[in-house]
Amino acid sequence: MDENGATPNVEDSELHSQLPVSGLYESWFLDYASYVILERAVPAIEDGLKPVQRRIMHALNEMDDGRFNKVANVIGSTMQYHPHGDASINDAIVNLGQKELLFDTQGNWGDLRTGDRAAAARYIEVRLSRFSKEIVFNSDTTEWQLSYDGRKREPVTLPVKFPLLLSLGVEGIAVGLSTKILPHNFCELIEASINILQGKEVTIYPDFLTGGQVDVSNYGDGHRSGKVRVRARIEEEDKKMLVIRDIPFGTTTSSLIDSIIKANDGGKIKIKKVVDNTAADVEIQVHLAPGVSPDITIDALYAFTECEVSISPNACVIIEDKPHFVGVTDILRYNTQQTVHLLKRELEIRRLALLEKILYGSLEKIFIENRIYRDIEECETFEAVIRTIDKGLEPYKPQFYRAITDDDIIELTEIRIKRISKYDGYKADELMRKWQDELSETEDNLANITRFAIDYFRDLLKKYGKGRERRTEIRAFNQISANIVAANNQKLYVNRAEGFIGYGLKKDEYVMDCSDIDDIIVFRSDGRCLVTKVQDKVFVGKDIIHCAVFVKNDERKVYNLVYVDGKTGVSYIKRFQVTAVTRDREYDLTQGTPKSKITYFTANENGEAEIITVNLTAQSKAKVKQFDFNFADLLIKNRSAMGNILTKYTVRKLTMKQAGRSTLGGVDMWFDPIIGRLNRDERGEYLGNFGSTDNILVIYKDGSYELTNFDLTNHYVSNEVLLVRKFDTKLPITALYYDGGQKQHFIKRFTIETSSLDKKFVFISDAKNSKLILASTDKRPRFEIVHAKNEKRDQLHEEFVVEDLIDIRGWKAMGYKLSIDKYKEIRWLEPLAEPEPIGEAKFEEIDESADENEDQNEAEDQSTESEGEDSEVLGVTESEEISTEEDSPEIKEIENKKEVKPKKAPKKDKDPDSEKSQLGLFE
Repeated sequence: MDENGATPNVEDSELHSQLPVSGLYESWFLDYASYVILERAVPAIEDGLKPVQRRIMHALNEMDDGRFNKVANVIGSTMQYHPHGDASINDAIVNLGQKELLFDTQGNWGDLRTGDRAAAARYIEVRLSRFSKEIVFNSDTTEWQLSYDGRKREPVTLPVKFPLLLSLGVEGIAVGLSTKILPHNFCELIEASINILQGKEVTIYPDFLTGGQVDVSNYGDGHRSGKVRVRARIEEEDKKMLVIRDIPFGTTTSSLIDSIIKANDGGKIKIKKVVDNTAADVEIQVHLAPGVSPDITIDALYAFTECEVSISPNACVIIEDKPHFVGVTDILRYNTQQTVHLLKRELEIRRLALLEKILYGSLEKIFIENRIYRDIEECETFEAVIRTIDKGLEPYKPQFYRAITDDDIIELTEIRIKRISKYDGYKADELMRKWQDELSETEDNLANITRFAIDYFRDLLKKYGKGRERRTEIRAFNQISANIVAANNQKLYVNRAEGFIGYGLKKDEYVMDCSDIDDIIVFRSDGRCLVTKVQDKVFVGKDIIHCAVFVKNDERKVYNLVYVDGKTGVSYIKRFQVTAVTRDREYDLTQGTPKSKITYFTANENGEAEIITVNLTAQSKAKVKQFDFNFADLLIKNRSAMGNILTKYTVRKLTMKQAGRSTLGGVDMWFDPIIGRLNRDERGEYLGNFGSTDNILVIYKDGSYELTNFDLTNHYVSNEVLLVRKFDTKLPITALYYDGGQKQHFIKRFTIETSSLDKKFVFISDAKNSKLILASTDKRPRFEIVHAKNEKRDQLHEEFVVEDLIDIRGWKAMGYKLSIDKYKEIRWLEPLAEPEPIGEAKFEEIDESADENEDQNEAEDQSTESEGEDSEVLGVTESEEISTEEDSPEIKEIENKKEVKPKKAPKKDKDPDSEKSQLGLFE
């Protein structure tokens, strides 16, 4: 009954005792998520190990007898601590073993590079490495807990005295979060720890067992927002074959080859075959199709295959039983300070042990040499024995570091008579002195714990650093545009009248080859243009006058256009570029009035400006019904500019009279030595202005040179290149090299006599150990030899002027022998200045063709001016510019670079080489 005397309803009581399912689910799921995060997926910051890895290490340490153990046995021992299946334990053991740090392995453990799996657990063996025994285990400094069933004890965390987490790397997926810490270089981590202890700033970057190259510019200290790009190392064996030497982290040779075959089948690259010759080292041969550029194929491999992968780190670790997102530098600092803390604890334990040894040694010495043991002969009880010995030790107690206890006295009573009879006081003093020295050293280390920790790290580096040098090269990568390097695997067709384009219109007009990822720009007769993605078939509007592959930010592509305004009937003329647009959006190239129409259009790849003939209708009131106009007289504007008035009268026909030349001049080129690529973005060293016939000169460190074009897709391996210059046939090359055959140094000057492109020519001795030391393209170079201080010389610095030593000869000549045996350094000095020309006369190079053009243009201008007064052909008499919007920065830059022809005075050539050739005063 309840408090009111009523009998409770049984059904109601059962209903109230039940809990809602939502509450149970929330609690259970949270418990499960916490368990997965803490006990399975995420490593602890203290030792850098997941629970399964920690239990494997503990089981191996318990089993350790110096011999190899079957992995199957290790799995069984680990299952005493790890309440999960044997498959996960086996995978964790194999993963640790393949990292070649904590384990010594025996048998087939698989291959990270090829993806081959390890043999079965019963066939492979493992034991702890010498390194892991030294840095992972110490029972005195380990915190213990009971295993899951309470039968065993296991470590909470292992006392690891090394940044193991950063060395091994880790990847794990939990509930609601994941972790991905990339592996770092063993030696660099130790050096960084030393720098931290010395108060220096540190920066560490990933290093992978698979080698390759890594761009760490966006690494972001391993935080969630960071990213690294990893590339395979691809070498150009010859013009028909590429060889992949290293593979990116996280890939295998099999997956990489599959991605290459898939890209080839998809038409992104063109290759003949792929051959896998991987054995001790990775070697994947990529045989190219005929006529395919190796440089473009290398970029395409990076763009479309697993030859380049992007990895996003996500450093999440357990700190004080909670997951934290931290940077790798913070992890390194924590691990370094933890190492100092553990070393200090070990020293304190060692100090206490030495004090106890000295204490007991002193007690034993006093007990035997003072014959206190004789005083206990007449004692009748054990208590009396303790009191008697304690009384005998009373005078010596002040010299001990702690009070003497009954346990100490009991230990003295356990000394055997045989030991007392053979007691050697001299040896005991020697042993005590040794312990005292060790104690002093230990106390000194405790007082200077930072110095001791630095020495500890240096000792680790000395003992285990050999063979663990960096494998992954750190370098900056260029951003590859997939549209540029994609192979032309499709053909573009157009149906002009109906307004369709695509690679599926095989019965219509062929336009050009393209790739299936290209954008296509389309111009229609109604004065509109748009850019759209290439497809099998797509409608873009009727009356197409031009379509082609669109290249974004192409400042060399210029369109020449004449259109009739639908409202006024006036013909306008303009030159413009289309550098950036929104895909599938239409842009009006006219003034936007209805019935406006394009009457003349050309697309020019290099800014060419032609001359057109304008024919007016017979009914026109203009006196001159035919005249010429040169597009070169117009500035290049943006696509929305109205343009200049060509004529107010109705035009009957427009025809091209004469094809034009480029008005943009040459291309300014720069060389970025960090990534080894040419660019037009003003990055790196300025090489000069390049015309269509100019080439690049590359001098390599191996003593060879090569001529190449100035294509932006060219590859130059930065660590193999000594210098890159614009090629000049008159410019002499100065080279200082060591001949390995004669064991002598030579210096030579020569000019390039070959003209073959993309072919290397060796200009130093081909004897073994020959090497190029210096190379220069200065006209009057100087160099300095710095001798070692221990050499018996009057001068430690010797300067030489190259032109005083040798003249310019053929590129195959040996050169002038330098009598130097040993030196500290050889370096270039500032070159000598060019000599002044003899006499005061100034010579100017006259461009007769330019003068003829000037006279012709002036005559045309005079005739058109007189005719223009009556005919009012505004495009000829006065180029009045009308624009609807301001010019874009890109257009203004083109305008500033536009060549302006002089009206009267001829051009003056300021090139010193030209003056030299005219005066004939120089060598």
